[in-house]
Amino acid sequence: MPSQNPLTSCIFDLDGVIVDTAKYHFQAWRRLANELGFDFDEHANEGLKGVGRMESLEIILDWGNIQLSQEEKQAWADRKNGWYQELIRQMNASEILPGAMEFLEEVKGLGKHIALGSSSKNARTILDYIGLGEYFDVVIDGNSITRTKPDPQVFLLCAEGLNQAPASCVVFEDAQSGVDAAIAGGFYAVGVGKPESLGHAHLVIPGFVGWDWNRIEKYLNNKGI
Repeated sequence: MPSQNPLTSCIFDLDGVIVDTAKYHFQAWRRLANELGFDFDEHANEGLKGVGRMESLEIILDWGNIQLSQEEKQAWADRKNGWYQELIRQMNASEILPGAMEFLEEVKGLGKHIALGSSSKNARTILDYIGLGEYFDVVIDGNSITRTKPDPQVFLLCAEGLNQAPASCVVFEDAQSGVDAAIAGGFYAVGVGKPESLGHAHLVIPGFVGWDWNRIEKYLNNKGI
């Protein structure tokens, strides 16, 4: 049955939806691995999409069969974040993914509530670098959550901050864990990327180019949740 809830709000993940910071995370995590004596490639890095910092570190250490104390893990995570922050300082509006700014402008002009729901602890900094901070009514990032995707906490906090019901919110996500989180929380999930990895979303789009709000809303209202 199609949903009777009006779609009032949009919640966006950051990396892979608004900008592509995955390349900077990959460079910083790979540097960490190299300094610990092993390596991994971009294909393996796909497994870190949507995963928080400490969880990513655990996965990488497992790849290298490296055992560290909690204090050592925190120290390496902090070093990685320092390298990552050095890399993202070069970011500007040119790194906004095609169509994303235009879509944000459209939904804002339509009076939709807009939130950012990201596991990144650097999300606010990146928004400042690329000049998009003013578009978001609410920003929930890695500093605000205790559970990472596929737990829906980040999106539920976004909905709470917007004072909207999950069923009235559309989540835009590029990672399987993020789509799973949105569905678990009772949100509409729009996957941004390839259908083979995001096919369980209510709708999958390759990017925002060629997609406007009316087209997305019509599809979701016909599909229902």
